[in-house]
Amino acid sequence: MVHVLSSRVLLRPMDPERSRAFYGEALGLEIYREFGTGPERGTVYFLGGGFLEVSGRSETPPAPGLQLWLQVADVAAAHKELTAQRVEVLRPPKKEPWGLVEMWIADPDGVRIAVVEVPEDHPLRYRPGI
Repeated sequence: MVHVLSSRVLLRPMDPERSRAFYGEALGLEIYREFGTGPERGTVYFLGGGFLEVSGRSETPPAPGLQLWLQVADVAAAHKELTAQRVEVLRPPKKEPWGLVEMWIADPDGVRIAVVEVPEDHPLRYRPGI
């Protein structure tokens, strides 16, 4: 069995500075660490239980199937903040049939990001015996 100690998503954007502005400023992700110098330097952001590393450069956008899932405490507040930051909102918050409240946004390279709120009464919050 593989014993995973940590994990991160590696993102090779077409324009690293634009992506750092999106993830660091517009989304407000906190920086875990930075490395290297120049435009292709690496920045690793905290991503809840994992990390998002934005480093290097790619001539093409990330794979079309790549998506990120970010859980927040209040998706309506996140919608207001992200709209003020001029983040592209693909779909405003909506309660899905499976009970989660989801909003979809996109990063500068078109990576789709689900911003999700887990309501208090959702089964994901159920803890037997508590």
